[in-house]
Amino acid sequence: MKFMRASHFGPTLLVTTLAYLFSRNLFSFSSALLIALTIFTGQLLVGWTNDLVDFESDLQQNRREKPLVVGDLTVGALRRITLLDLPLCVALSLFGPLGLKGGALHLLGVGCGVAYNFYFKNTALSPIPYAIAFACLPITPLIAAEKWIPTWMFFAGAIFGIVAHFANVLKDLESDRDQGIRGLPQLLGAKVDLFICIGLLGILTIVLGNERAAVAPYAYGASLTGAVLIAYRPKKLAFPVIMALALLAVLAVAF
Repeated sequence: MKFMRASHFGPTLLVTTLAYLFSRNLFSFSSALLIALTIFTGQLLVGWTNDLVDFESDLQQNRREKPLVVGDLTVGALRRITLLDLPLCVALSLFGPLGLKGGALHLLGVGCGVAYNFYFKNTALSPIPYAIAFACLPITPLIAAEKWIPTWMFFAGAIFGIVAHFANVLKDLESDRDQGIRGLPQLLGAKVDLFICIGLLGILTIVLGNERAAVAPYAYGASLTGAVLIAYRPKKLAFPVIMALALLAVLAVAF
């Protein structure tokens, strides 16, 4: 369980669930589960490298929710399991149901997550890895199944990635600045970040509503409720609300 806590388990589980939902109508039950496992190994890489890179910063901020900070895990142990997970992720991606094309796209998304941890997090380009990784997620199973890829799905994933990035940073914005982190959300400030989150959420809702007319009223209602909650308590509610809306959006598309 301590390794799961270090993986940012909530978002990891959510992305894995989304991957299964995207795959369930394209592949057999066993293949969809294997695809979900593949995505899971990639998310573990992203989460574990994040905790490894941020260890000193988390220590200074006394982030007690982090297993490395409280001593439940050692840096060496987390580094070893990360190195074990890497070849497993590559093998499942390229030689599993995703095939070479889908597997390569999945690895691109994982690579973006890891690149964010090691480099982009502290630059004005910080939203780019999120946009690419989230855009890859819904279209990876489609490419693997050699299906047509709707353009709107690619852009919707990218927009959601950017929103997730800004929403995730809001809760730690001040402490990030104190640690010298200068990603785009830190540079713009909390008020602008909140405006971007709500604005892009509105654009995303319009895109989804136009493409899925049957669920449009529910999408508008959920997004409006989410926007109100985010505006009311941005630091505490922004990221979980965005993730909940992501799940609802995928359910609307997948079923």
